[in-house]
Amino acid sequence: MPRVITADDIGEDTTVACVDEVVETLHGEGFYPQEETSLLGAARLLRQLGNNRDFLAERMIASLKATDGTHDEPSNYGPQVIMLSPAAGQFFIRANIWPSEQEHMFRASGGASFVYGLPHDHNFDFLSIGYFGPGYWSDYYEFDYERAHGWKGEPAGLRFIERARQNEGKILHYQAHLDVHRQLPPDSLSVSLNIMHTSPAQSWLDQYRFDVDEDRIAGVLNHGASEVFMRVAVAMGSDGACDLAETFGKSHPSDRMRLVAWEALAARHGDAAGCDRVWREAEVQGSRMVSMEARRRREGLAARMELAEV
Repeated sequence: MPRVITADDIGEDTTVACVDEVVETLHGEGFYPQEETSLLGAARLLRQLGNNRDFLAERMIASLKATDGTHDEPSNYGPQVIMLSPAAGQFFIRANIWPSEQEHMFRASGGASFVYGLPHDHNFDFLSIGYFGPGYWSDYYEFDYERAHGWKGEPAGLRFIERARQNEGKILHYQAHLDVHRQLPPDSLSVSLNIMHTSPAQSWLDQYRFDVDEDRIAGVLNHGASEVFMRVAVAMGSDGACDLAETFGKSHPSDRMRLVAWEALAARHGDAAGCDRVWREAEVQGSRMVSMEARRRREGLAARMELAEV
């Protein structure tokens, strides 16, 4: 489960910091989660930001008063996330709003809108502190990322640790590719603050969702723009795009990109026989993940063809 960082690690710190001060310090010192000194330094800064009991409400009020949208930061995470700093260098800072089941936003949108009930790992490290409210609950598991190939239905080998919540003031270090959690609604409205680590390689490192009841990988969560470009370019019928897809399918260093290339090539065929030929070729290209996915697709095609003949 995530590492709990306590006062024994960073000391009792009552300093109050603002977002700009935290950002400036992190830009100067860097945020390297694998280095203990850097990790604890960032955790200390997050504690100081958590000690600032006014900044977040003031920021939201300013955003509500704004008429030109200049206080709204772009976010890929949905309306529950407030971006407190842009992604720059090795980190960004955000606030997360966690509604309870009694909140109107939960009743109107459902738990899935807030990623409740979705077991997942992360392809990045991040620090989190409970800022307001009792905190969301999580079922925590651990996962051996190095042993996984990533095909849908692959046995995951999850190890259940405990169910716990991130109460106010509790600092957690979520470790990339190790900590898996299934988030559950808090008992009442809660807010957490996060310092997120970023790196150029992050988009090529898979983030998985899991079926914890079956203990299997249920799919990949992070799909990048390159995958979309590949699908669209091949669908438009360019010979160059098809040649590149075949090259990527056989030799790209990312198994996920290999699979996307074969999916794009298979999608060009309007008949099951043509799709099957593509997946037969994909199955023998040396990637365990692609091979297992190709086998699953061919089994699905065979089942559909049998039904069509009945």
